Parts: sequence; C-alpha cells; structure tokens
Amino acid sequence: MKPEDCLYAETHEWVHVAEQDGQQVATLGISAFAIEQLNDLVYMDLPASGRTLAVGEEFGEVESVKAVSPLYSPVAGEVVEVNESLPDNLEWLNEDPYSKGWVLKIRLSGNEGLDALMDYAAYQKQCAESG
Repeated sequence: MKPEDCLYAETHEWVHVAEQDGQQVATLGISAFAIEQLNDLVYMDLPASGRTLAVGEEFGEVESVKAVSPLYSPVAGEVVEVNESLPDNLEWLNEDPYSKGWVLKIRLSGNEGLDALMDYAAYQKQCAESG
C-alpha cells in the first residue's frame, strides 16, 4: 500500500478503505512520521477482534523509550482482524509502516469519521508545520 493512497487522522493514524465481501473495511496503521517521532519502540498494546470502536475512541497504545502514545480509531466499526504478530515485531513499523506494519482492520459501520480525515498532501503539510 502506498502512503499516497491513505487518509490520515490528526493523531497520525492512517486509514485505507477497501471493499471486502460487499462491506467497507478500513485498514489502520501508524504513519511513518509518527513512528519516526516516537523512535525506539519497545511495546504495543492492541485490542481483540470483535471489539466495536467509535470515532476517536482509544484502542491501544504504543510505547517508546521516551513516551507512551495512545492510539485512536479515526473510524467507527467492528475490529475484524488484528495484526497479532506486530507487538513481537515492532521493527515492522519502522521498516514498512504501510504494509507489514498495519495494526487493525475495522468493518465500517458507516462513513462516520471519514470526512474528517486528511488526504496525503494535507497530512504532509500538517507534519511539516509540526516540525
């Protein structure tokens, strides 16, 4: 997946929506910019499949040697798949955050939250302005 094909939350989660079996499924991850800012990741906590998330709801956290950062869902729906291997392979977030480093797949309950997400160009502008 290319970063240019994703939508982005202000909190640095990326979202890629695709249709699977007639339903909209969003793949979520953490942007390369956020991973670079966190540096030296040491721990990740993720939810179980089947959990329902609301827009903006905290669903897990990622910890680096310098900070613990909560992860927020930019969309609403049911968690249908979790990248269970990711917490044991945190280097995937540095190496390939838009493919091997995906975090969750959520079956969308509607379009709630999608309109608030930024396209790649707008997200790059936010990152440049924040430093």
